[in-house]
Amino acid sequence: MLTLRTLEDYRTDKPFLTVPPVVAPTDVSSSISSKLKPSLCKTKPECEQYFRKSLFLVGEIGGNDYNYPLLAFRSFKHAMDLVPFVINKIMNVTSALIEEGALTLIVPGNLPIGCSAALLERFNDNSGWLYDPRNQCYKPLNNLAKLHNEKLKKGLAALRKKYPYAKIIYADYYSSAMQFFNSPTKYGFTGSILKACCGGGDGRYNVQPNVRCGEKGSTTCEDPSTYANWDGIHLTEAAYRHIATGLISGRFTMPTYN
Repeated sequence: MLTLRTLEDYRTDKPFLTVPPVVAPTDVSSSISSKLKPSLCKTKPECEQYFRKSLFLVGEIGGNDYNYPLLAFRSFKHAMDLVPFVINKIMNVTSALIEEGALTLIVPGNLPIGCSAALLERFNDNSGWLYDPRNQCYKPLNNLAKLHNEKLKKGLAALRKKYPYAKIIYADYYSSAMQFFNSPTKYGFTGSILKACCGGGDGRYNVQPNVRCGEKGSTTCEDPSTYANWDGIHLTEAAYRHIATGLISGRFTMPTYN
């Protein structure tokens, strides 16, 4: 949802932070009023009731904003520099929805991107100490996701004080997903937990930037339900189901959502 450029732009020598990373709160509010509301309701009373009774899922925002520069061979510092801007964007969107009448919002954190097949292939490294011994996910990438999530939780705590009448729920996608990355067979993932089910690579992660899932030369595993990684960037339906189950149970939401 951030106003970012294309992958080609990241390959230039232009300073990374010239990318316009946020939209002003007034722009968000204007977009909600002019685009979102007309698609959901017609009259002001109807919209007020609709927003009061609805559950809003804000995002997930930020995943692609980190993936794009990292996959375009930018440094971790560039990705780290984006964190405050991404968090600011999430705060703006959440605030704007509440100002427009939303009372119940779920704001998810980022997934463990260090377990993403595409990023694992991108940062394929022989330095064993950079990989988590429990799951072989890439620790620096997961540390970036953790930083984002910690900043997000602090931001949401501030919003709860500002809007005490609204229920703002943090959804811990990271911890919910780490369940099956740490114990894959327990959750039915008998295929390689870090290998993409669909991809064009013959290597460790079945990821090839020039042969993406669905393109000529790509292959698909026989049973996607036994894999967590779908195409290197997205997870499989089975993986998302486990994440959703964890959230619905209340184990990975703060506060618990009933």
